Amino acid sequence: MTALPAAVIRRDHSSESLPDRKTTAKKARRNVVAIVPRGEVIRNFVHSGCFEKIAESCDLSLLTVVQGTAISKATGQAYATQYSLDPVVECWPVRFQREILDMAHGRWLWSAAARERWRIRDLEARSMRDKAVRLVKKVVAMLFANPLGLRVLSRSERLSSRIFMTVDQYADFYRSIRPSLVFNGSHIHSAIATPAVQAAQWLGIPTATFIFSWDNLTSQGRILLPYDYFLVWNESLRQQLIEMYPWIKPENVFVTGSPQFDFHFRPEFYWSREKFCEEVGADADRPVVLYSTGMANHMPLEPEIVESIADLLLEYPEKGRPQLLVRVYAKDRTGRFDDLKKRRRDILFQKVRWDAEWLTPTPEDSFALVNALWHASVGINIASTVSLELCMFDKPVINVGFDALEQNDREMRNALFYSYEHYRPLVESGAVQVAYSIEEMRILLRDELREPQKSQGERRQLIDQMFGEALDGHAADRIAAKLIELAGSKDLASNA
Repeated sequence: MTALPAAVIRRDHSSESLPDRKTTAKKARRNVVAIVPRGEVIRNFVHSGCFEKIAESCDLSLLTVVQGTAISKATGQAYATQYSLDPVVECWPVRFQREILDMAHGRWLWSAAARERWRIRDLEARSMRDKAVRLVKKVVAMLFANPLGLRVLSRSERLSSRIFMTVDQYADFYRSIRPSLVFNGSHIHSAIATPAVQAAQWLGIPTATFIFSWDNLTSQGRILLPYDYFLVWNESLRQQLIEMYPWIKPENVFVTGSPQFDFHFRPEFYWSREKFCEEVGADADRPVVLYSTGMANHMPLEPEIVESIADLLLEYPEKGRPQLLVRVYAKDRTGRFDDLKKRRRDILFQKVRWDAEWLTPTPEDSFALVNALWHASVGINIASTVSLELCMFDKPVINVGFDALEQNDREMRNALFYSYEHYRPLVESGAVQVAYSIEEMRILLRDELREPQKSQGERRQLIDQMFGEALDGHAADRIAAKLIELAGSKDLASNA
């Protein structure tokens, strides 16, 4: 990992612009900076081959939170220079405005997820002081919870960010390498990337980002930075984005698909039934029921649900009894399943191969996931993206709509997730089934194991409607081609 060159780590807040375009015209290759603000970006753009393809036509630099990642060709030669993406502490006026802007956006959007987040935050304010602060923030946010208010608050936040800028090493870094495009691999959960992106925008360098997941627009926060270009999974996300943010030009939003699904369509990732079952300790002659867990903060009592499903499988005759394979959410470091692993030897747990230090998927984990999906007879989860992936493999999907017995009001109810705007179409399509009680789970498990083809048509129709031609194993190629095109377009060159 290379630190930002000492020559560019200055704090003089100079207003120097990028070098004159005449001095850069001699560069034969375009220069792209890619920002990696979270580990999953490595899977999407490094493991898929997207960044390597960009590097064939452009000089590529990575600003990354993940250190020590091998960014190299098959020959071992590095194809990109890595620089550290470090946390930056913003001044309190900027932090306050961003919090209010995010709250105002949620109150204006008022999606099912936004309403639940509002409720949870109210419950989290327990002391009189916390309640008073929460009330003040809510009042202020509601004043701006309209298109005009959001526009005014967004401009105020951008102005404050510029005035109270605490570092300018990224601006100096860009001046030193003169990129023609800065690409953020994940706009969401990437506050650490904000200083790097806005430095490019203030210098007039075009910026692009990837809408990382299908729930980001309706279930997550506001897009703070006015990116020039957006890459999205599908046409539905494209329309949502344009409707939510009037300043976005429709012609600057591109449907590319998501590289995270490319691995599912690469034959070299498929293992034999025998190899897969040996890896997870399963019997190759018996069905595998795959349970994919969710985030511990949303589903803290999920181990109880997993055990109740394991109990249902014990009701089947021993010969040919379905096996429960659990894939624990990769970022779950709580150890909440440790007791279950010790007590229930009949429950199998797939090893999740992520780098624990940087919470980054390894290439081996994509093989593990692909084969868990491919060899499963039925998949179970709580409103997860895995439901879509199971449908891609034409596997029956059962969603958990009931709660553990000890669930309390400070925790999300599982049934609520199926009212979320991004997930509701799955339930309405009939491609997935929701069990709202353990008895319904018993019936659905029996039916799906007996007739796995029952909802086959609905699954195929859902996937076709959601992804169209953008689900073919080549999303990484499309994204690479689009970013290369944007880095070399005439409009962008004029800004450099």
